[in-house]
Amino acid sequence: MQISHTPAMATGFEVPLEMLAACHGRIESQCATLIRLAEHLGRVGADADAREVAAAIRRYFGTAAVHHHADEEQDLFPALLESMAGSDAVCIRQLTERLRAEHRHLEAMWAKVDAALQAVEGGNAGVLDPAAAREFSAAYAAHMAVEQTELLPMAAHLLGDVALDAIGRAMRERRGVALPGSD
Repeated sequence: MQISHTPAMATGFEVPLEMLAACHGRIESQCATLIRLAEHLGRVGADADAREVAAAIRRYFGTAAVHHHADEEQDLFPALLESMAGSDAVCIRQLTERLRAEHRHLEAMWAKVDAALQAVEGGNAGVLDPAAAREFSAAYAAHMAVEQTELLPMAAHLLGDVALDAIGRAMRERRGVALPGSD
């Protein structure tokens, strides 16, 4: 099975909004791989390549995607609300509540896909429904479109360097990445 991972633009924790946007590109790539895997399973079965790809997708969504949601919910959303302190932040509250709810929906969808991928890792080819893979990918694409067109531009406009630095530090700590030169 041919797996094509499009490398996202190299970004670092010092530019957290760009890092979140780059993560969207990696999520899109993983979703595309998931759809290709579902099609592959129907044609070839759970061969060694399919099992390896299933494991890679599970690793990605089990770590990086979890961190991405936490980056937004624990750091970005509160910073946006704080930036509007003393102002009417109804639109930001509505947006962040909507995105949180979408995160829970995506996580519930992922749990079903993850169970199927775990079975694929064990050699069971018939458990990953291509329609479920497409539905999960489409839901993620719609969610990321809102983040790309509304959330991240709003954050770029409202958040200053101090808030962005704090978000970047929290993202780094969440992943257990030391600051450069702190060794």
